[in-house]
Amino acid sequence: MLDYIVVGFGLSGLSFVEYLDNEERSFVVFEDYSQKSSRVAGGLYNPVILKRFTPAWQSLEQLNNALPFYKNIEDKLQEPLVFELPILRRFNSVEEQNTWFEACDKPILNQFLSAKLIKNTNTALDIPYYFGEVKRTGRIAIESMLSSYIQYLDKKKRIQYESFEYEKVIVKDDYVEYKGIKGRNILFAEGFGVKENPFFRYLPLVGNKGEYIIIKSNELKLQEAVKSSIFIIPLGDNLYKVGATYNNEDKSPEITSNAQEELQKKLESFLNVKYEIVDQVAGIRPTVRDRKPLVGTHPEYQNVHILNGLGSRGILIGPSVAKELYDHIQNDVPLNHEIDIKRFEKLR
Repeated sequence: MLDYIVVGFGLSGLSFVEYLDNEERSFVVFEDYSQKSSRVAGGLYNPVILKRFTPAWQSLEQLNNALPFYKNIEDKLQEPLVFELPILRRFNSVEEQNTWFEACDKPILNQFLSAKLIKNTNTALDIPYYFGEVKRTGRIAIESMLSSYIQYLDKKKRIQYESFEYEKVIVKDDYVEYKGIKGRNILFAEGFGVKENPFFRYLPLVGNKGEYIIIKSNELKLQEAVKSSIFIIPLGDNLYKVGATYNNEDKSPEITSNAQEELQKKLESFLNVKYEIVDQVAGIRPTVRDRKPLVGTHPEYQNVHILNGLGSRGILIGPSVAKELYDHIQNDVPLNHEIDIKRFEKLR
């Protein structure tokens, strides 16, 4: 009998599986590539909400957990995946610059925000005011990480490439069975696909569609990520990821011309050089109305669990909440009430 059956392999699934693998737990993953939000995400880790210059939820703790976590994966897969990358926040007014200075003085933020303003010297960008620099930021090559980790699992015969049929799950008191495979626990980490999951579809996962364009520009020459109304994220080889959009209405997986037009309009409001669009990607972010993850155990079945709702900050959040859930299942450590799905029990 396996220790775990894991359904879904985006950031949530990978985060949990990494703990299982390190603890030498037996498991199998089911993945059908139907959910793309993790694979198309920007990949930035950033402890600050740059719209309001406020710290992200539990940002310091999450950052301290996430970086060693991804470095360990980098070592395991023997592939460069973690890249330090400064983020420059474009100011739109003197008032914004003053607000930045006020934020720099706050104890929780002064380790992340530089009080030294940066003057733009890149003629490819129209930046009438200064930049503010966010420290301790970077980029994880998410798509490469997920693809390489899947290959790693494939070699160990721990992954099956098929759509999961929920109606074939048999839950017993001390194990779960699926198509003849028995596991002491089953974990659902299928992102927005949880809307089809009879065990957890009562949870208020909303879903937010995000789209990016990938551009090529030989003249841009950016060495940092720039945040204006959108992000420009350097990928190397004169390629940049630009985005993202936020759409609460459209739940289709396809790219749209409206999103491309929106991103181009925002980009061209401060970009002075030519570029070409070489790709466009889309995914449905698993977002929750209270902006906290969905983590925990089914109220009726003690061997059925969920790890979901990481939203747009999944890179930072994933390792921490996956560890919390693992300790909860294995060692009966209580979950933080802010992430525990018990907060939505009335919705059942």
